[in-house]
Amino acid sequence: MSSLTIRTDSEVEQALEYLTRDGQSRSEAARAAILEAERAHRRARLRAEAEDLRNDPDDVAASRGLAAEMDTIRAW
Repeated sequence: MSSLTIRTDSEVEQALEYLTRDGQSRSEAARAAILEAERAHRRARLRAEAEDLRNDPDDVAASRGLAAEMDTIRAW
């Protein structure tokens, strides 16, 4: 496992104090925060991509066309 050194300010120190009140170490709290930040970033990126697709007129038309085709097939 590699190491990471960071500089903290009073706001970060307060957050670390809060996160470690339950006995979690500062390292554990930092690792959890980094992983959560990465997950949040990934979710935001996926949301933005979905929003772009939803607002793409060509994609909307293709989706509607496919839905109409599926309705026709279901009618059989």
